[in-house]
Amino acid sequence: MTQPNHETNLREETDLGTFIAQGVATDKWQVLSYSLPILPMHAALLRTGKILFFCGSGNDPSQLNTPYDSVVWDVNKGTLSHQAPLLDSNNQPIDLFCSGHSFTPDGLLMVAGGTLRYDPFYGSFSVLVFDPITEKWVKKPSMNNGRWYPTLLTLGSGRIFAVSGLDKDGNLNRQPEIYSSTFANGWNAFPTTSFIPQYAHLFLLSSGKIFYSGAYMGGSGVTPRILTLPGTFTESITEKPVPGLQVPDFGNQAASVLLPPAQDQKVMIMGGGNSTTTTNPTATNRVNIVNLKATNPTYIAARSLKNARMHLSAVLLPDRTVFVCNGSKMNENITQSMLPAEIYNPATNTWTSVAKQNVPRVYHSVALLLPDGRVATAGGNPKRRVNELRLEIYSPAYMSQSRPIIQKAPQRLSYGLQFTIQTPQAVNIKWVSLIRPMATTHSCDTEQRLVDVPINFRNSTSLNVTLTDNRNIAPPGWYMLFISDNNGIPSVATWTQLS
Repeated sequence: MTQPNHETNLREETDLGTFIAQGVATDKWQVLSYSLPILPMHAALLRTGKILFFCGSGNDPSQLNTPYDSVVWDVNKGTLSHQAPLLDSNNQPIDLFCSGHSFTPDGLLMVAGGTLRYDPFYGSFSVLVFDPITEKWVKKPSMNNGRWYPTLLTLGSGRIFAVSGLDKDGNLNRQPEIYSSTFANGWNAFPTTSFIPQYAHLFLLSSGKIFYSGAYMGGSGVTPRILTLPGTFTESITEKPVPGLQVPDFGNQAASVLLPPAQDQKVMIMGGGNSTTTTNPTATNRVNIVNLKATNPTYIAARSLKNARMHLSAVLLPDRTVFVCNGSKMNENITQSMLPAEIYNPATNTWTSVAKQNVPRVYHSVALLLPDGRVATAGGNPKRRVNELRLEIYSPAYMSQSRPIIQKAPQRLSYGLQFTIQTPQAVNIKWVSLIRPMATTHSCDTEQRLVDVPINFRNSTSLNVTLTDNRNIAPPGWYMLFISDNNGIPSVATWTQLS
């Protein structure tokens, strides 16, 4: 079968800073008139466009074994709805404080691990999923051991990979495992592995292998590496180190992203602080990028952040830039956290300072892309029982521009599918993108990725495009579909399910 000829658009990238300098567009922050009832340390964008926030006991040991609230925020209506907590086999509330999470192919948020006890922390076995339609929690089979500060990653198969975290006895859990509804007990474990730090930032690669970027939470990091999962659970995961990361000891609450588009297979790590075991950890403005398509991948230096920061959040925008906000120059210090947000343009390797947020946000803060292209920010917990509950939304400069419109697009997609998008701006569209919604905590997000959907041909009212046939480039699940014009101005998204 003859493959379609994908268009090549040679139009130069338009820098956001140029827009602002010319006065054509402006960005802004808005603090909302209402606040959250809980510390929003875990946050996920649901396929309904709403955001789920939860925190379990919320970094407050006095709240252990009390009912734990979770909240669904309808951003457009400005409403907050509460969900009833679930109980464990001992009739105690399941504490999701410091759990891990990723999305299943049908759009449920799987949440695994959490807190059994404080100081020292012991990890929970519990696994729940949150249904965005019923807005209720449902129990799933427990893991083989506890995990506190774990990482979950959805694989191309749709299965969920879980790694690291402190176990039921407070030791590092070195036995990775995978969840599948087809397994008799839900979870199958691999033999123990080498040290993988807590809240390790993991990325699924096009090959099906997994990349650990060098970013983590607390303690100390390890060399970035590529993990290869074996074909059976009796074999061990193999590892290949990736060299070149500058100041590797500053990976504590760094941020890392799979740069857009996902097909380029480039991961960027930025910021972070030195170990929390030191006095007054400070942050770095280090930015490194690795091309994971290379035969021997090596991190190389990129343009540094304009502001050193840890506890930062990094969000992929639909104009294919990276938005960075939150964080502080020093660990959990809000007096050094009022930093201008920054936007990275991968095409030009440049950072542009944009508007400064109004609310300081450090530890336990989050930021998420909304379907309309804005970014919601929440949280902040510089010390126990000091909770930042205000909500603030960032509107990038493109929000004040004339934007393309998606009139019609499929609500379900399959791999390798050629399909049509109806838009009156078809002749001026440069990109079609699928963006996977975020599920984030502690500066870590294994979900977000922007997948390019190449344009084959067009007429005045429609685009013909082809979706990747690689499940590892775009893991099965729900995505936001955006189109962007020749100036990089994106549409509002429509939701579609890839299976």
